Amino acid sequence: MALSDLAVRQAKATGKAYTLPDLDGLSLAVTAAGGRTWHFRYYWAGKQKRMSLGTYPEVTLREARSLRDEARALLAKGTNPRVHRKQKRTAVRLADENTFEAVYRKWLKHRGLSLKEGRQTTLSILPRIFDKDVLPALGKRSIYEIKRPDLLEVIAKIEKRRALSVAEKVRTWFNQLFRYALVIVPGLEQNPASDLDVVALPLPPVNHNPFLRMAELPKLLQRLRSYRGRRQTQLGLRLLLLTGVRTGEVRQAMPDQFDLDRGLWIIPPDVVKQLQLDMRKKRQQPKDIPPYIVPLSIQAMEIVRHLLDEFKPAQRYLFRHDSDLKKRISENTLNGALKRMGYQERLTGHGIRGTMSTALNEIGYPKVWVDAQLSHVDPNKVSATYNHAEYVE
Repeated sequence: MALSDLAVRQAKATGKAYTLPDLDGLSLAVTAAGGRTWHFRYYWAGKQKRMSLGTYPEVTLREARSLRDEARALLAKGTNPRVHRKQKRTAVRLADENTFEAVYRKWLKHRGLSLKEGRQTTLSILPRIFDKDVLPALGKRSIYEIKRPDLLEVIAKIEKRRALSVAEKVRTWFNQLFRYALVIVPGLEQNPASDLDVVALPLPPVNHNPFLRMAELPKLLQRLRSYRGRRQTQLGLRLLLLTGVRTGEVRQAMPDQFDLDRGLWIIPPDVVKQLQLDMRKKRQQPKDIPPYIVPLSIQAMEIVRHLLDEFKPAQRYLFRHDSDLKKRISENTLNGALKRMGYQERLTGHGIRGTMSTALNEIGYPKVWVDAQLSHVDPNKVSATYNHAEYVE
């Protein structure tokens, strides 16, 4: 016999637990103290099972019957309703725990294990871009519900302001983030960030760093000798010309990198751009990668000795910051000096490497020697890392 609303309302405590049956497995269990709970009984794999459908009066008789009918429909499809409910609750919990921002924070922390810090490094640029362009749109959403159109919408807004290189970075980072998420987020089965490059706007032509031809070098040296800025900056430009290292390697030069008895500048791999890429690709530590060894001419050693003689107790870097001895010169110092010398849009600090490469190749030095001196990758991919000691006599 079916229960009525009146019978449910009048179910009182009797000092003993009892049950009021309804139809199709539904019943109201009344405790000795008068608490009332809806139960649904069913058979699964030949055994009787029971699941709670909530308490009365929070769940009415009509609502309890509706929940029972949903459970019976699942049984008809071969699904255990109690297991199904548990899975739904787990899915809701995982969705709450795994917002896009939560997964992003974990991924960023993981990436930080293999990235170096610095104002213009990936580890500093990436969070700035995500804070501005990505998290406001996706941060609070569950990682499970984010689809390819959601990612394309974010990228389209970046492309609309013509920040195409930023859009390119975000596409790459999205793919890396979701590949990471596929491993750590339970139940995530697809990467919506794959193949986003198919619809990417083409990047503008690359503007390579301008450099000088060999015939223009005497004029540069003349202007450098008469440079009226800081002596340290002048010496930094001279050291670039004498070694062909990257401006970042000059900026991060420290006293313990120099072996002046042997005339060598031994640059750690975590400072060298190309070796950093090797470490990330091969998942290696700095101790596993040979350093970048730069032979020093007599003139280069004189510059280093002079800077070491001027070194202060609190100083860390060979080329120190104006106002803070513990900091190095900024990335704009050397380029700014070249502009003041009249080389704006004609030469940059990095372009000095191109100048040196062009001059040495024109003179006739073997290309493999030039590439080794400049820490370039072998274009034939025979070896991605040079042991420069092979060419040091």
